[in-house]
Amino acid sequence: MPDLLTDLRDAVGGEHVLTDAADVAAYATDWRGAYGGTPLAVVRPASTAEVAAVARLAHAAGVAIVPQGGNTGMCGGAVPSGDGTQIVLSLGRMRSIRDVDAAGGTITVEAGVVLADVQAAATAVDRLFPLSLGSEGSCTIGGNIATNAGGTAVLRYGMMRNLVLGLEVVLPDGRVWDGLRSLRKDNTGYDLTQLFIGAEGTLGIVTCAVLVLHPATPARATAWVALPSVSAAAALLPVLREYAAERLTTWELVSRAALDLVVDQGLQDPLASDAEWFGLIELAGPSGAPVDDDLERALGAAVGAGLVLDAAVAGSPAQRAGLWAMRERVSEAQESLGPTIKHDVSVPITSLSSLVDRLAPALEHALPGVRPVIFGHVGDGNLHYNLSRPADLSGDDFVTHTAALSAIVHDCTVELGGSISAEHGLGSGKAAAAAAYKSDVEVDLMRAIKRAIDPDGLLNPGKVLPLQ
Repeated sequence: MPDLLTDLRDAVGGEHVLTDAADVAAYATDWRGAYGGTPLAVVRPASTAEVAAVARLAHAAGVAIVPQGGNTGMCGGAVPSGDGTQIVLSLGRMRSIRDVDAAGGTITVEAGVVLADVQAAATAVDRLFPLSLGSEGSCTIGGNIATNAGGTAVLRYGMMRNLVLGLEVVLPDGRVWDGLRSLRKDNTGYDLTQLFIGAEGTLGIVTCAVLVLHPATPARATAWVALPSVSAAAALLPVLREYAAERLTTWELVSRAALDLVVDQGLQDPLASDAEWFGLIELAGPSGAPVDDDLERALGAAVGAGLVLDAAVAGSPAQRAGLWAMRERVSEAQESLGPTIKHDVSVPITSLSSLVDRLAPALEHALPGVRPVIFGHVGDGNLHYNLSRPADLSGDDFVTHTAALSAIVHDCTVELGGSISAEHGLGSGKAAAAAAYKSDVEVDLMRAIKRAIDPDGLLNPGKVLPLQ
């Protein structure tokens, strides 16, 4: 489409419309190499006006757009199709922090700002932006909003949708909706801001956002604990809340298999325990908050109730970082086993034990020797139930079992009242599966919203909802 490419170059500058294979390679495949495609072009606008111009040109030409942030997703949500007809719209040049309002507790940032930079800007004014992810050094706010990102502090602060007050969004036809409001109360109709959060760029392209800042929490108390069971991990949550109340920020779960992988990569096991389950607890508060005392009392009660077998409490920032590494390095360590079949599921907290107990024999029956590597967020009922290949099976052969193994995980999750995607989104990888588990009414409503806003289906087609 030479005319479209010429117009795009006029709109954003020739050097920001990439078509050579070497130039587009990093944008055409996700970071894991699990999903890939062939874009018509990669377009890199630097402003909302340029995004709108690209959308108008693509809309007029009937060409689909795939919005992309840091390209750190897990489900192929920011990757183009393989037919060479779609534009990848990279928002990486839109990195302006437009405003920081410490008194009002807000920060206004463009979609391409890296999450770690938002955290740093908040810290600079003695505030906290609490979203925390393993990819925070490379993921962007636009992607966080598009997938309704979660992370390790959801227990206290909620998902990304709880941290967004207003949005600026470019619509499929190039119109711009300016919803950059910092109001906590605005009861004047449908909540359009929430509609675009978690939509994975299928309804509009988020270009800027007003985010919520919280009081800084420099006081931290962190512990690594050995647990007798998953049911004990769930039962420990109300104990932690009783003693720590709102200061409880993190309650994470790690399986023995996951811990062993991290230790094999060179990290030191904080406890000499033969337990099968471990957890990371963190309390946080303002300067002077009695977080150490709260944690000590909570752990004492937990040990007395038989919910904790042993504990290691961080006595310094370096020790705290070491405990966090035991949780944060699991995904990286699992890569040493070859291809991973990833699952991001959630169930009611009281059903976590049932999920684990039911899945292990079912998966072993389906593929003997398959290795579950489990970690996640106890307080959210969210487990990353990842699978590695049996030792005697090649990586390529293992991947052929993806559909069958994922069906087992998803069926069990839904039977327990859960969701097959807790915080990673659906992308193209889970769109069909999610639709299959939803009622006809729910799918019809979602398709009606998509048709109303994007009647030509030009924004991220095939993501969230399968193509009809």
